[in-house]
Amino acid sequence: MDIASFSLDIFKYILAGCAVVGIANWMFWTKYNSHVFRLKTWEAGHAAKKDILPLRLQAYERLVLLIERINPANAALRLYNPDLDAKAFEHLLIEEIRAEYQHNITQQLYISDVAWSVTERVKDNTIALIRNGGAGLSPNASAKELSTVLLAHVAGLDENPYDLAIKTIKSQLVG
Repeated sequence: MDIASFSLDIFKYILAGCAVVGIANWMFWTKYNSHVFRLKTWEAGHAAKKDILPLRLQAYERLVLLIERINPANAALRLYNPDLDAKAFEHLLIEEIRAEYQHNITQQLYISDVAWSVTERVKDNTIALIRNGGAGLSPNASAKELSTVLLAHVAGLDENPYDLAIKTIKSQLVG
């Protein structure tokens, strides 16, 4: 056996050993990095859920407040002005409802689609109720007459739609 052949054999064994060690090292670090990546991804998701919970709770609170504020029983009492006629009061009520809705429109990012759709429906139905109440009055009717019509309509319903909306929103928070 000559030295060149012996050196070549040693070189082959060293090269094969390095390849085996390299592949084993690559397999270990790939698996390790994959595990670390999954762990960091889980931690980030967990932290995001933890951080978003207060925002979700606040959004649901604001929707309940929105529904309470656009409820004609509350809005008519809060905005009542004896110097207004029915038409001006109708306009004031509708503008207040739209402003409240626009103020809370971003809350839909944090709540369920069902809760947001209930909120939109209540807003739209309340505006329709106010318009219909105003349409049934004489042109020289007062704000007090419009308030009376709106309150009588809500009181005459079998189930209060504002209470039902709040109940639905609460159920979405739990569910």
